[in-house]
Amino acid sequence: MSVVIIGGGVIGVSVAFHLAEAGVPDVLLLERNELGSGSTCRAAGGVRAQFSDELNIALGARSLAVFTRFGERPGQEIDLHQVGYLFLLSTPDDVAAFERDVALQNELGVTSRMIGVAEARRLSPLIETDGLLAAAYSPDDGHCTPESVVLGYASGARRHGATLRTSVEVVGIETRGDRVTAVVTAEGAIPADAVVCAAGAWSAAVGEMAGVWLPVTPMRRQVMFTEPVPSLPAVVPFTIDFATSFYFHREGRGLLLGMSDPLQEPGFHLDYADEWLPRLSTAVGARAPRLLDVGLVPGWAGLYEVTPDHNAIIGRAEENFFYATGFSGHGFLQAPAVGEVVRDLYLGRDPFVDVGPLSVARFATGGRPETHIV
Repeated sequence: MSVVIIGGGVIGVSVAFHLAEAGVPDVLLLERNELGSGSTCRAAGGVRAQFSDELNIALGARSLAVFTRFGERPGQEIDLHQVGYLFLLSTPDDVAAFERDVALQNELGVTSRMIGVAEARRLSPLIETDGLLAAAYSPDDGHCTPESVVLGYASGARRHGATLRTSVEVVGIETRGDRVTAVVTAEGAIPADAVVCAAGAWSAAVGEMAGVWLPVTPMRRQVMFTEPVPSLPAVVPFTIDFATSFYFHREGRGLLLGMSDPLQEPGFHLDYADEWLPRLSTAVGARAPRLLDVGLVPGWAGLYEVTPDHNAIIGRAEENFFYATGFSGHGFLQAPAVGEVVRDLYLGRDPFVDVGPLSVARFATGGRPETHIV
């Protein structure tokens, strides 16, 4: 095979689509379960360009532009709602940091802006404003359906000649010198001219098979749903209380909500658990107390693929082993742009943005932190 992609989440199928569309022959994607069954289809579906790191802003903005035209290319309805992203800020340090970040976003063409507390309440009337100092708002951001994005890229990749195989587990990678030569599955070895690791939270193990260090740690994140919310506004921005990471967005007649649990231990915890509920309830009670009077329905647990600096790892190791992983919760929203980048790296072209600073080699000098983590 020309290229073997390991991992059938949104990053893997985006890479498969972009390579096949570019005319790369013999593109093969291997997924040990079903497409999107890892982290992707357990994502909250947010899409945004509001970041503190210039590369993340560029990747987010490029991807957001693709999402707005996804029905044309690759050709799939994804239920995109550009209702905006609203970050609620309650400390002077956070306000100052977001003011700097919004200025950088504006320089790069993102239409974000700082707003006052009254306007934040008007945009997201479910919030309680006690303790808020300001907010950051970007009207072009929003959310869409992860399963549909996976379906669109997978269907497009197949139309262009790629092969996507599910229920195939990778158990090893063969190398010779500084080259990967084959991917080993339970069914045997598959010769490969190049390999792309897009295995998400499982990427460290895949990298180890190839002798490549990929510092990716799995971390459980959970979501819940409310029952129908009375008098719910037709438009609800993706609202984030930055101090606690509690967030919500509209889902049907109710809301999807979640929060990064500060007491969550790393590991492959794939089951939904109730231990986070007291902390979630405290955050909800402080920032959106009306939701405590609405019934809550357990959602699901998924895995973030976290790196030491909360930035993705994108690049090439050795001669023909490529990696796109470690997105720390932002892989879904950056997937369209990352597919382009990996395609260009494989073809020896300059990507639309220099991702050299996202190489795994950066950790030798301390990394480049991303502070807009949810």
